[in-house]
Amino acid sequence: MAVLDHLRELRRRVVIALLIIAVGAIAGWVFYDPILRFLEHPYCSVPAKHRFPGTETGGCHLIYNQVLAGFTTRLKVSFIAGAVLTGPFWLYQIWAFVTPGLRKNERKYTLIFICGSTLLFVAGVSLAYVVLSKGLRFLLGAAGSGTQALLTVDSYLSFVTLMLIVFGVSFELPLIVVMANLAGVLPGRWLRKSQRIAIFLIFLFAAVATPSTDPFTMCAMAVPMTVLYEAAVLFAVVHDKRKAKRKAEAKANAVEDDDLDVPSRIDPIPQPIDEIT
Repeated sequence: MAVLDHLRELRRRVVIALLIIAVGAIAGWVFYDPILRFLEHPYCSVPAKHRFPGTETGGCHLIYNQVLAGFTTRLKVSFIAGAVLTGPFWLYQIWAFVTPGLRKNERKYTLIFICGSTLLFVAGVSLAYVVLSKGLRFLLGAAGSGTQALLTVDSYLSFVTLMLIVFGVSFELPLIVVMANLAGVLPGRWLRKSQRIAIFLIFLFAAVATPSTDPFTMCAMAVPMTVLYEAAVLFAVVHDKRKAKRKAEAKANAVEDDDLDVPSRIDPIPQPIDEIT
């Protein structure tokens, strides 16, 4: 295809992806209330004495203090929910644009990368949702007794979204290590030697990246990341050993093939038959 044809194809794929996300955003707008209840659940699990109860006994309410805040919050939640719910469909548009330019083995590795990254991202987001309630309990309870949190819906949803994204992206680390090893950039021998430094950097990253800054959330991110990193290092070591073994076997076969090309030694002066017998 010519350059202009590639650009037209890219434009068509982008337009289709945006339309898919728009349809998902409409669905998110319709089901906004259950989605908001789902996102509010970690906050509502905090003891009632630390959160704003509203007019109800033991109630759970987020507030907004601007006229347009409620409308913009609904738009934001609808768009994010639409992008998440329709993720496989608009990701396929990107895949359909990239695939024709790849070789067969490159398509296989790319498909593995996409599936692996999606599963790891979902795992990170799920873990973040589980630990959110404990992190909020620690943060809201740190103010002491006799205090209550008066959270705005916009600030709370921004906090929750950031937590989910940070956890999801951080869980991509082992996949990046594996792909770098397959590309020959990070050998398993080097990864095994630098494990202590890597674990220290993982905990340092978790301490800086987690928006809640509490030790429980930091450990909830750092420990699974460490386990996944160790699994990636083990994969890299095993892969390098198998690769070295295949190279050694190929070299040995090449040497044997070279021996077949060496001419046999022939005595230029033939011996008499009686001497041979």
